[in-house]
Amino acid sequence: MPNRCVAILGRPDTPTDAVEEYCRYLASALAPQGTSLEVVRVRWAELGWGPALSELSGGFLGKENTWFLLQYTALAWSRRGFSWRFLNVIRHLKKRRARCAVVFHDAEAYFGTRPIDRFRRAVQLHTMRGASRLADFSIFTIPPEIIPWLPAPTQRTTFIPVGANLPSPEAAWQTADAKGATLPTIAIFSLSGGSVGAGEVKQIAAAALFAAERVGPLRILVLGRNSEIARVHLVEMLGRAPVQVTVHGLLPAEEVARILGSCDAMLFVRGPLSTRRGSAIAGIACGLPVIARPGWETAPPVTEAGIELVFPEESNNFGPALVRVLASPSHRAQLAARSREAYSRYFSWDVIASQFAEAMQKFGAKPDT
Repeated sequence: MPNRCVAILGRPDTPTDAVEEYCRYLASALAPQGTSLEVVRVRWAELGWGPALSELSGGFLGKENTWFLLQYTALAWSRRGFSWRFLNVIRHLKKRRARCAVVFHDAEAYFGTRPIDRFRRAVQLHTMRGASRLADFSIFTIPPEIIPWLPAPTQRTTFIPVGANLPSPEAAWQTADAKGATLPTIAIFSLSGGSVGAGEVKQIAAAALFAAERVGPLRILVLGRNSEIARVHLVEMLGRAPVQVTVHGLLPAEEVARILGSCDAMLFVRGPLSTRRGSAIAGIACGLPVIARPGWETAPPVTEAGIELVFPEESNNFGPALVRVLASPSHRAQLAARSREAYSRYFSWDVIASQFAEAMQKFGAKPDT
């Protein structure tokens, strides 16, 4: 069992960096197991690549019994998603006999049909394939067997879903149990930016209008990243419908858990459901039913949680699925119980840290000479 790990991050995301938060929660969960996890950035955006790699070498190499956990998202290693220099970081570490694992937070190449999009996608696929070959082992946040570019899972691939970037989300279970007779309340946690986020707001409004016509007045609480997109447009789209809208914006993690615990369900519109979607996992961790649409990443164990999937014939119309949850208290309670069970079995940070520790122990032999 290693007693020291270093999480290697690239350029920070703004206004919040979910990957850094992920590493901080992982560090807290590893500490009771006797393993420290430090979080370090390769400051290529500020210093340039050469000085940034030299800085990395000077501060963190040459120490025994250390694992370097490189965190991969394309935009962390390139401003425009051309992430090939990520391979230089791994080579730099391996040349110095470091033990390296890559955590793939985003194992899908970007879409697009323009020549520049196709080239970017080729670069990302080249980078991810190369990283998985160079590393001592790879950790995927979705099941490796469903990843198109990965030929076949091997003994050097491990699946560990993400956790919720929330402190003690179990506390929200008590909040949920203590709810009185209030309006049915739906949580929207995190939206995409730009035109994609505007499309998500349209889907939320359509679902709310559909549900309000069938189950009566309800509330929508919008919080987290890009929630300001909903502040004006959602109210305009809902018009005079009996739907209350409150937009909270970015909040401390403790407050996020409290608000989620006050809701009856989460409506997840930010892409298909997946074990890498931290905002959806937050709903599960807080014991909520989660209404979402399926996609190629939708696979166990997230499907064991209290998920109400949009039927294929419903396309992107979340309204019928939302009604199924709101109209039946018993069904809603069953889904909530399944979310709590799935969190305890798969998505708690203690479980995730144990999986990391097991993987590092398994691959902990000294690098080949």
